[in-house]
Amino acid sequence: MADIPDNQGTSTRPYLLRALHDWCTDNGFTPYVAVYVGPGVQVPMEYVKNNEIVLNVGFEATSGLQLGNEFIEFKARFGGVAREIRVPVDHVVAIYARENGQGMAFPVPTEAGASSETPAEPTPIRGLRLASSEPPAAPPSTPPVPPVPPKDTPPEPAGPAGGRPALKRVK
Repeated sequence: MADIPDNQGTSTRPYLLRALHDWCTDNGFTPYVAVYVGPGVQVPMEYVKNNEIVLNVGFEATSGLQLGNEFIEFKARFGGVAREIRVPVDHVVAIYARENGQGMAFPVPTEAGASSETPAEPTPIRGLRLASSEPPAAPPSTPPVPPVPPKDTPPEPAGPAGGRPALKRVK
């Protein structure tokens, strides 16, 4: 770890990750982490989209899970194939419970020396919801009016259409 001035202390991120992982586990929730994929991140690249991957870090989905101060390490199956996962803690951009979206988001690291900069404060999140991986659009000036389906057509189920879920902050 780089030299850290006494008034800064170590990063709070690994401690918050462990605490929220414990909270999810204690409450019967499934802890997920959203990871910014950059240098030093060892994940199955075929599952990465827009430099991000969401990983289930529950004890049922992992083997040998270690939530350390520098790295999160574990083994997990992807498409039936066991893979070793190694994620620098500073590349975790969110941890949340799959069932209710409660968790915490963190700043995305910069490509050049994310750990050498002064860490930004984490952002508590009351609720996250799964959305499409598309970047958020600018908010419209007036709320859009949903189309009215014909009377003999059943309503379509809510949720993302065919895309991989991604995190979207809800305030």
